[in-house]
Amino acid sequence: MDTKLTLKLNQKVIEKAKKYASKKNISLSRIVETYLQSLTSENSKDEFDISPFVKSIATGKQVPTDLDYKKEYSEHLLEKHK
Repeated sequence: MDTKLTLKLNQKVIEKAKKYASKKNISLSRIVETYLQSLTSENSKDEFDISPFVKSIATGKQVPTDLDYKKEYSEHLLEKHK
């Protein structure tokens, strides 16, 4: 069952993604779905290949395995709302 999802993204990113999807003859929704599926898949060798475009939006930064993301986010919010 498909469900609608609304996202807020940078306009330039959306425009580039739409052009990419059009050139590849695939919907932007399918690109996002494939990316999210790859992120949440328990099996790293899933049936989907991540497109070069999706790979290009990765930050390239490694996340420490012991990262306390709740603490980091909390500190970020405290700093943001000073």
